[in-house]
Amino acid sequence: MTLLIFFAFPVATIIISIILQKLIKNPVLVAAFIFAVFLIITFAVFDETFLIATLAYTIIAFITALLTCIFGRNDDDESSSCENLSDLLSNSTSDDDDSTNGSCGCGCNRFRRRF
Repeated sequence: MTLLIFFAFPVATIIISIILQKLIKNPVLVAAFIFAVFLIITFAVFDETFLIATLAYTIIAFITALLTCIFGRNDDDESSSCENLSDLLSNSTSDDDDSTNGSCGCGCNRFRRRF
């Protein structure tokens, strides 16, 4: 059982996170999906102590998806949610930033209202 928790699940989380990142192209959604799946597994198969491992797998999924996003970026791609997320994480945004074209920065193409 410990081999499953400490080896099989983390390796499967990394592989699935890379695949989902290539499909979804949003590290936050990848981590949320992994969290939802492991949360269901936690209460369906294991007990509440597996919830700590679920949080660890979610962090592993987010870091893996973020690294896949950063290192797997194509230069001829248009602005993606990965770039917006890395901009948000680096805190390099300013009030007069024109790189997001007035969008809210979440990749949903909604515009911010400035009063």
